[in-house]
Amino acid sequence: MPPLPELPGRPSSATTSAPPDAAVVEAWLGELGLEPAVRVERDGLTAWDVILDGRRRFDLRFTLIHDPSAGVIVWLPYAPPVTDGYRKSYEQLLRWNDELPYVKFGLDSEARLVLSTELPGRGLDAWSLGLAFARLVAVCDYLLEASAHWLFAESRIPPQERPSRGASLLDRYAFELTELLEGRASPP
Repeated sequence: MPPLPELPGRPSSATTSAPPDAAVVEAWLGELGLEPAVRVERDGLTAWDVILDGRRRFDLRFTLIHDPSAGVIVWLPYAPPVTDGYRKSYEQLLRWNDELPYVKFGLDSEARLVLSTELPGRGLDAWSLGLAFARLVAVCDYLLEASAHWLFAESRIPPQERPSRGASLLDRYAFELTELLEGRASPP
């Protein structure tokens, strides 16, 4: 994937602007080089599915949900349903919720682990939306070893033999994500 064009910084009116409509959010996805696989509209909400790769974890399936009255949530199924070791898994999720800023782990209605971030409508812009996607991808890469027991048979991380679909997004926001990209010696 070629490098992404530079995005302008946050507009000075970002904190006072009205929440964007779905057409604006979709245009931002294009500016960010994110090509939605699916778009769905229902009950005044719009949702897009986007597939991205990290540098280490590939085929991350994101859903961006836009509510014009509230903002957006970007989330992805982080791991399959938790079937054993509930207490240990929950303790790990709570620890990560405490130690990793701006993202939250939880369970969906099918007991799948999910990772998400929420952005309010006021002040939402292409830059903050791109940063939200980049942060979630970076967290998935950062916690790959610590999550391998949930993600892969026998905890074996498969080799990736193709270029990342998210590398240019991570490069664009690298200075905002140094705690995840340069990281600590090991995940929390």
